[in-house]
Amino acid sequence: MRKKRTFQMAAMAMTLMLLLSACAAGSPGTNTGTTGSTGEGGETPAGKTTISFWTPFSGGDGEFMTQMIEKFNAENQEVHVEQLANAAGDYYTKLQTAIASDQAPDLMVLHSSRMPQFVPSGFVTPLDDLAAESQLDWGEFNPTILESTIYEDKHYAIPLDTHAIVMYYNKEHLEKAGVLGEDGKPVYDQSPEGFKEFLTKIKDAVPADVAPLAQPDVRIDSYWMFWGFYNQMTDGGKFYDAEGKAELNNPQALEALEYVNSLYTSGLIPPKINDAVKLFQDKRAAVLITGVWSTGSFENIEGLDFGVVPMPQIYDQPATWGDSHTLTLPKHGTEDPVKQKAALTFAKWLADNGEMWAKAGHIPSTTRVLESQAFKDMPHRSDYAQSADFVKYWPRHEKQGQINDNIIKEFEKMMAGKQDPKTTLEKANAVIDKTSGN
Repeated sequence: MRKKRTFQMAAMAMTLMLLLSACAAGSPGTNTGTTGSTGEGGETPAGKTTISFWTPFSGGDGEFMTQMIEKFNAENQEVHVEQLANAAGDYYTKLQTAIASDQAPDLMVLHSSRMPQFVPSGFVTPLDDLAAESQLDWGEFNPTILESTIYEDKHYAIPLDTHAIVMYYNKEHLEKAGVLGEDGKPVYDQSPEGFKEFLTKIKDAVPADVAPLAQPDVRIDSYWMFWGFYNQMTDGGKFYDAEGKAELNNPQALEALEYVNSLYTSGLIPPKINDAVKLFQDKRAAVLITGVWSTGSFENIEGLDFGVVPMPQIYDQPATWGDSHTLTLPKHGTEDPVKQKAALTFAKWLADNGEMWAKAGHIPSTTRVLESQAFKDMPHRSDYAQSADFVKYWPRHEKQGQINDNIIKEFEKMMAGKQDPKTTLEKANAVIDKTSGN
C-alpha cells in the first residue's frame, strides 16, 4: 500500500509539473490524443485480451508497424492489439503525462536514449520476473543492443532494433568518378585523408549541381557524424568524467570536429543543404550519411541505383552513432498481470518477426532473425547489419536530450562560419555542465 501511495503521489507531482510547463509554453493543454490508430476499438474481440500500444511511428515506419500488428491480430487467438500512433514531435511529452496521471498504455515504444529519463523515475516496469514467466530468452538478442536496456543488472525493455547512421551512395556517380569497385562497393583508403580523396574524386567527376556528400548544415546530422568519427578513435567517445562533469573538450573530440567541419569548409559538403535525403532521391547527391530508416523509401524510388555500407571507418576502430526502439511496460498504480503477460507476448512476437520490421531498414535485435534466410534475401540490409555490433549510443543521463539540443545549436554556429571547432567544443562543454547542473 505504501509503495502504491508513493507512486501515486509522485505521479500527481509529475502531472502538475507537466501541466504547468505546458501552460508556460502556451500549450492548449496536455491532451493525450493520437494521430492514428490500429485496431477495432470498442468491444474486445471474443476470448481475447486487448492491450493498448503506443508508438511514435509515421511514414514508412508506421506502415510497416501497422502491417505487423494486423498480422499478429489475425494470427493470435488470445491477444488483440490496439495501436495509438502519436506524432513523434510530442510523443514523449504525452507519454510522461499519461504515465504520471496513471493513464499509461499497456505497452509503449521507448528509445534507448530516452530510458535515462524514464527508468530512474520509476516509470518503467522491470521485466526479469515477467520475462521468465513468458519464457523470454535474453540470450537471443544482440548483446550490444541488449546492453542499452539494462540498468543495475535489470532488464527494462525488449529491444526491437538498432537504427544507426550508414553511408548511402549513388553507384552511377561513383562509377563515373572511378571509385566504385567491381563488387559494387565504394573504394577508398580507410583514413581521414583517404575518405577526403574519395569525395574529391567524386567532386571532380560529377556535374556541379551534384553534392559529393549531402549533409544538412542545420539540425542533428553533423552531430551524429561527429559522434561516429569521435568514437572511432582510441580514447575517443568521452563525454562525462567520473564525477559527471563535462569532458567533451579534449584532443580527440577536437580532431573529429575539425574533420567534420573541414568537409563543409572545403565544399565536399555543399552549403545550405536542408533536405539531404531528397537530394539523394533526386540523384543530385553521390554520397549521403544518414540513418538506416531511409533504406525502405530509397528502394521505392524508380531508377535510383544505390548501395549502402556501414559508417565509413577512417580512424582506429569501427563505430557509428545509433539508437534503438525498445518495447517497455509503463508503470501503473495497480498492475494487471493478465495485460502485462499479453503485452510481453506481443512484444516478443514483434522481436521474433524482425524481418518484417527490417523492411523499413532497421537492423533486427535478435540473432536468429539476422541469421535467417528471409533477412539475408533482403537487398542492402546485410550490407550494413554488422553496424549493430559497434553502434555507440549517447551517454546515459536524464537530461541528455536537452543537452544534445543545446550542443546542436553550437554546431550550427560552426557550420554557419560564426565560430571555429575549438570554440564550439568549449561552448559545448559549458552547455553540458550548465544543463546537467554541474
